[in-house]
Amino acid sequence: MTDTLFTLPYRAPWDWRQFHGHFQLRAIAGQECLGERDYCRSFRLGEVTGWFRVTALPDQHALTLEHSASANACLPELVQRVRRMFDMDAEPALIAAHFAADQYLAEMLARNPGLRLPTAFDAFEQAVRAIVGQQVTVKAAVTITGRLITRLGESLEGAPDGIDRLFPTPAAIAEAKLDGIGMPGKRVQTLQHFAAQVASGALRLDISQGASELIEQLCALPGIGPWTAEYIALRAFGDADAFPASDLGLLKAPIWGPAGISARQLQLHAEAWRPWRAYAAAHLWHNYSGG
Repeated sequence: MTDTLFTLPYRAPWDWRQFHGHFQLRAIAGQECLGERDYCRSFRLGEVTGWFRVTALPDQHALTLEHSASANACLPELVQRVRRMFDMDAEPALIAAHFAADQYLAEMLARNPGLRLPTAFDAFEQAVRAIVGQQVTVKAAVTITGRLITRLGESLEGAPDGIDRLFPTPAAIAEAKLDGIGMPGKRVQTLQHFAAQVASGALRLDISQGASELIEQLCALPGIGPWTAEYIALRAFGDADAFPASDLGLLKAPIWGPAGISARQLQLHAEAWRPWRAYAAAHLWHNYSGG
């Protein structure tokens, strides 16, 4: 049983193909499904578990949101998270004006005016994906994270076809035996220590006091450096100024020429992009991937 459809509007320009490509590359079987114009997944919000589906409307600037009846207990937060996932509250004209004079970004912005920041539904899930993804391809990270869900994720009844698992809780990951999961021992230790800190409440995944405080706390944990921490701030919370300056895709984007650019050079150049550095990163990643 589902509630009536909600219509969630956004400011144009906004490009469904960007979000479809992003989530398709990262979708984990059993937890997420994509159609041509829709995205469906399981979720956990506090004590509530369920599923939702968003569908892009071709004839208006909006998505529809369909959800399990259980989501009625947490509907305002669900809507807020979905809007953040699909970056529906960005102000593209403001961001475009900020980048208009930049010799590198202006042309990319003209080609892709609707580019946004796809983010995760859940901050803990995104942090796990970022730690698992250290020094491996996106495809390899998806495979390993899929194993975590298969081993440790609770089953979900009554969801649409293809959705039958929830992402594991922090406690489940912290306490599990992860032999043969496909990660080096040190990364397993990093992941489980991180999960234990979240499970105990010692680490709160929250940027209400600003992303810099969370980034500092994350960098203080063993095995988590600036790239992972900045990437979590960007992808878990959609922080508009997060910027993982050592990211390969940013350093090797074609606009820098065949030799690329150093992390230090990029960091310096990116100062002019504040407070929208994450949107600059989105354009550079798009440039790198050839989109």
